[in-house]
This record gives sequence, C-alpha cells and structure tokens, in this order.
Amino acid sequence: MPKSTDTTPSGTVAAETAATSRADAEQTLRVGVIGCGYWGPNIIRNFASIENCELRTICDADEDRLDAIQRRYPAVSVETDAAALMDGSLDAVAICTPIRFHYPMAKAALEAGMHVFVEKPMTDSSATARELVELAADKKRALMVDHTFVYSGPVRKIRSIIDDGQLGDLLYFDSVRINLGLFQQDANVVWDLAPHDVSIMDYLLQREPKGVSAIGSVHFGDQEDMAYMTVRFDGPLLAHFHVNWLAPVKIRKTVIGGSQQMIVYDDLEPTDRVKVYDKGVSVNVDDSERRRVLIDYRTGDMFAPKIDKTEPLFAACSHFADCALNGNTPLTDGEAGLRVVRILEAAQESIAKSGAEVTL
Repeated sequence: MPKSTDTTPSGTVAAETAATSRADAEQTLRVGVIGCGYWGPNIIRNFASIENCELRTICDADEDRLDAIQRRYPAVSVETDAAALMDGSLDAVAICTPIRFHYPMAKAALEAGMHVFVEKPMTDSSATARELVELAADKKRALMVDHTFVYSGPVRKIRSIIDDGQLGDLLYFDSVRINLGLFQQDANVVWDLAPHDVSIMDYLLQREPKGVSAIGSVHFGDQEDMAYMTVRFDGPLLAHFHVNWLAPVKIRKTVIGGSQQMIVYDDLEPTDRVKVYDKGVSVNVDDSERRRVLIDYRTGDMFAPKIDKTEPLFAACSHFADCALNGNTPLTDGEAGLRVVRILEAAQESIAKSGAEVTL
C-alpha cells in the first residue's frame, strides 16, 4: 500500500506553503466550515488567518453557537443547514462534526466539486473511507484528513531523525494517551483518541501493518472507555497503544525504540518535548562451547533537538489551502485517512472477539 512521502526539505509545511509563487499567492480559496462545537472554532480561527483563504460561511445546527461565532467573525455568513454550503459559492469545506456525519457530508461536498478537509477519523468504516478516496480521485479534488500531529514540529523532527538512520533498526513504538474525559456519544475511546497516535505511527514508521489485536472495557455508558491495542508488522517490530478516558492525570507520551538510539516524545512538556537517548542493548555470542548469548547495555548521552514551534493546525490548514489551489496531494490525504480507519476498524473487531488478532 503506497505511503505518503514527506518531501519538505526543512521546516514545516506552513513554511513550504509560504514559498509559493506570487501568481499562486494571488489565488484565493473560498472556504466554509461545518461544525463549530469542540474543534470547529480552532479550524475557523486558522482558516480566517490564512492569507490565501477567504472564510465565507460557517454552519452549525446550534443557533447559539452560530451567534457566538458571528460576533467574532461578523463578515462571515452563517447557516444551520449544511446543504446550503453546496451551492457552488465555495471552493472548499472543512468538516468538524461528529464522526457519523463525516462520510455523508464529505461525499456531498466532493460531488459538488469542492475540496474537503475533514476532522479525524476520516469516516467510521474502511468501506466509506475507500469510497471517498475514489470519489476525490474521480473529481480531481483534494481530500485531506486533519491528522494534526503529523504537522507538528516534534513529530516532523522525529521523522527526520528516523529518515537519517540515527535510531538504527526500529524495534517498537509505544504510545500512551490518557486523561479524565471527554466522553463521546457516538464514538468509543479507540475512535476518539487512538486516531492521533495511529496517524503519528503511520507517518513515522512507514510500514505495512499485518495484524491488529485489542482489548477494551466499558465502565460507564455502553462504549469502551479504555483500551489497549497492538499493531503487528513483519519481523519483530510492534506498536502498542493505551487510550483511556478514566485516568486521573493527562499523559501524552510516545517512546520509539531503535537498535542504536531511542526517542521519548512527551507532548505535554513545556520544553524539550523530544529527547533522543543514545542507549540500547548490545548482543554478543560467546565462542565457547556453551555458545552463550551475552547481553550488554549501552548508556550514552541524551540530547533534545530544536523543534519548530509553528502551530500544527495552522500548518495543516495552510497545507490544505496550498494543495487545493495548486493541485498538490496532501501529506495526510484520503489514503492516509483510510490506513488509519482500517486499523481502528480492525481494533474494534478484535475487541468484539476478546482480543483475537484481526489480519489486515
């Protein structure tokens, strides 16, 4: 399965977008946003601040939300019906709604000839995700998933370290994303929290997963509020995820082990969010008759690389605008969204089978 390739030589995607030609800069992308609940206001703020975007319309079924948003953006029109945004007056739409609305709204926008920026996860099934990928290709429109962390300075720095071969052979990817709440009505903790870390894994490892196993528990309501998920690759490489809505503290930490060096990425650290450790294990075979395997632990220095501080969501929205205006393929395109959805879907199936591995 083809992977997205990060071709930016240095800096963020926002910096890449800023380097477009004067002719490109004169183009304007007319954007509408559907949904202004939890994440929508952040999307609205960023598209309103991008030079080659014109935020024209905001849609939400809640009129009180629209009133509050319009006080901040008085020049922007508001609608309570998403169908009003499909009349041909917009070039692109950002979908920031509950998951169950992603597919029908994205499909309607693509069929109306619009570019689509959709919140994670792209859809709630691989079948609908694949349909959107094919429709976007047929309509020749950009389809981009808001895998925001892929556009963050720490994750892009980690990718450059891996690409440079500093870690050696990759051994494992271990991620923890836990906190108290927010409970979702139409998605369990796997579909709510895991897309962040699965998209990070997909971008960093660039490997084809072979199987997924997961277990989860329901403590309140009728959906899993904590889960453990393992993704298996060819060879010894494993990725593991812990997601939880019931933790007393907030943790956002990823550990990536390599044969030469290891990385700890703590997204809540105020400084030095990425730390590279020159630590590892050396294995030697004794040539004596017993043929013993000798394990030795290597301990070296730790260093914290400089991280670009551009807001990830601004970089993502800027990248989408550039792709829509200039016909480029987004870094987190529909194919990337589909890969993430396939893993989440397999995890859900595995939970239903009491942890049995689901082959991809």
